[in-house]
Amino acid sequence: MRVPATSANLGPGFDTLGLALSMYDELVATELAPGMLEIDVTGEGTGDVPRDASNLVVRAVARGFAAAGRPMPGLRLEAHNVIPHGRGLGSSAAAVVAGLLVAKGLLEGDVALGDDRLLALATEMEGHPDNVAPALFGGLTIAWGEESGPQHKKLIVHRGVSPVVFVPESQMSTSVARSLQPLQVPREDAVFNVSRSALLIAALTQSPELLRAATEDKLHQGYRAQAMPETDRLVRALRGAGFAAVVSGAGPSVLVLADGPGRRVEAAQVMASIAESPWEAHMLAVDVKGGTVREYAEGST
Repeated sequence: MRVPATSANLGPGFDTLGLALSMYDELVATELAPGMLEIDVTGEGTGDVPRDASNLVVRAVARGFAAAGRPMPGLRLEAHNVIPHGRGLGSSAAAVVAGLLVAKGLLEGDVALGDDRLLALATEMEGHPDNVAPALFGGLTIAWGEESGPQHKKLIVHRGVSPVVFVPESQMSTSVARSLQPLQVPREDAVFNVSRSALLIAALTQSPELLRAATEDKLHQGYRAQAMPETDRLVRALRGAGFAAVVSGAGPSVLVLADGPGRRVEAAQVMASIAESPWEAHMLAVDVKGGTVREYAEGST
């Protein structure tokens, strides 16, 4: 199976908007005898990711089986991680979604875990639906909560939108980033973000030329800037050069929603001209499928 990276908030859409990107963690899961657990990790997080029951993927598998009222089987997990950890690209959401999709696949034919149930379980584990919704379903997602649980709406992004992500070596804790935000904001700032969030939906689905104006934000990026000075400097430089640049998720990565492939190269040139430490540029597409599962027969490649 594979699960895409995600970028949440997208500027004004705090805790609401998310975008699936064509960068993937891949996982092969094999059912073993009860009580057995084998984990092999390559790529991102090698040597750091737990290889026991505390592993986030394993915990998500266990949560899926518990929700289905079935005992947890033994597992062998072979994970190849590409999504950077602690960089605002949804690595933990991808792990949660991967584990729940493992549970769904292993339970197939016995207990069905539908989309609504998967979203509820993933949100319960991750805390917010804005990253897990696009990881599950792909595309641009609007996520919100109701008494019945988290909800989402998937939208198709205009083909002229061309994402590029700039990823630094440093990491940022989501909890630290959230602690920098005030509990209350001025009414005019709230109204500002409501208008920009509405405009952003139009820009992403119909009018990419409006992306720069639509990605302005007054709710979270400014408050977090002190913890990510290089990120803030890069966002300001890119926006000053006319790009729709935002902090990706909780940061410190920067997402640029360019209005054409050629503009991504120009954005990378701006980044290279001001970067004081190494940043990697990833020219990506919008993923439209979300997490996908394929069954492997024994002995197949």
